[in-house]
Amino acid sequence: MLATDNPRLRVSRGKLQLKNPVLSASGTFGYGTELQDIAHPEHYGGIALKGITLKPRSGNPPPRLVEAVGGVINSVGLQNDGVQDFVEKKVIPLQSYNTTIIANINGVQLEDYWMMAEKLEGSPIDYIEINVSCPNLKEGGVEFGKSPKSIAAIVSGVRKRTTIPLMLKLTPQVTDIKEIIKAAEDNGLDIVTLINTYPAIVIDINTKKPVLGNIRGGFSGPAVKPMAINLVWEARKATKLPIVGMGGVCSWQDAVEFMLAGADAVAVGTWHFINPGIALEIAEGLMAYMDKNGFESVSEITGYTWRQYNE
Repeated sequence: MLATDNPRLRVSRGKLQLKNPVLSASGTFGYGTELQDIAHPEHYGGIALKGITLKPRSGNPPPRLVEAVGGVINSVGLQNDGVQDFVEKKVIPLQSYNTTIIANINGVQLEDYWMMAEKLEGSPIDYIEINVSCPNLKEGGVEFGKSPKSIAAIVSGVRKRTTIPLMLKLTPQVTDIKEIIKAAEDNGLDIVTLINTYPAIVIDINTKKPVLGNIRGGFSGPAVKPMAINLVWEARKATKLPIVGMGGVCSWQDAVEFMLAGADAVAVGTWHFINPGIALEIAEGLMAYMDKNGFESVSEITGYTWRQYNE
């Protein structure tokens, strides 16, 4: 039996039910099929698919990706064929995978989220991840994630239109993440996911122009991990809902660190470009860590350090 299928790694907290605590972060694993020959989808407890919008989007102008110290900056701009194509074509091949399927939805206006929820209802997905934190859109995107009022409207509207459990992907660009989480939880949220990328710009000193075609992109990778863990810590203060932590997860040690801070599961994003087989490595590392430290199940790691300072 692979470590990824070991019952000791099962996550069971509220609506978050996963065979193991390692997810793929949306935008780095395509629609689940593109990487199947080198990064087995079934090694993951769940795969968050490429972000979708109500209508097709061509995305941002190239270049769309640039390396930076400690990570990468991307500005894809949610290129996708729209929610209707997703339901009719993209989801079908995923039904045979032994893993949890997460649809990531994005909107330009509040009603976009509601309409997508209606179209996803009845489709073979397990969770809807509401993305209110994409820094690559000129409209909507991260601005929704900064306002408790907008969060309440989006989540309540989606909740009324679907029975699928709801995740909310939060931006790190908030003054008080507790207000945002409370607004979402009061309106039907099931799971918190954080963080999304940080807005960033790289300038070519020779051309004296921004490197990215969209000027600004989202910074992710190892450099953001301490900040992401800080926000997971704060989120755990704010809610008893399940938390999926992400932002610089590159190893099983990183996964343990997020979980000690209060995360029930973690998501790998940027590091897929370095190590497509990371899911199995994290699962094996978690098993070894539990054996060494006397933990019977992965749930015992969650919040272990956080509780020492907050209870």
